[in-house]
Amino acid sequence: VQLQASGGGLVQAGGYLRLSCTASGRTVGIYARGWFRQAPGKEREFVSEIISNGAVINYADSVKGRFTISRDRFKNMWFLQMSSLKPEDTATYYCAVRSPGVSEYRGWGQGTQVTVSS
Repeated sequence: VQLQASGGGLVQAGGYLRLSCTASGRTVGIYARGWFRQAPGKEREFVSEIISNGAVINYADSVKGRFTISRDRFKNMWFLQMSSLKPEDTATYYCAVRSPGVSEYRGWGQGTQVTVSS
């Protein structure tokens, strides 16, 4: 599967952005669709995931109440609506997928840069 994240940009603190991820290639059998981020000098961290058709949605504590994950099942796309952005949200955001029974995500792609100015 090939993934392309888009929608990043420069925004002031308190602002919002909507990230999109488009999947192509072998998309059959995807169990979970996720978002991760990596800030300079830090490890990649989990942000959110949507499992199956949205039966289960998980968020990192740091983004709960501010970010919303969703998907368009007909277009093999999923989204991350980010609001009340903080400077600490600055990072490169990646989308990824995982298969049933597998704990590791894959298909990272190039990511999209989100920069939040104070």
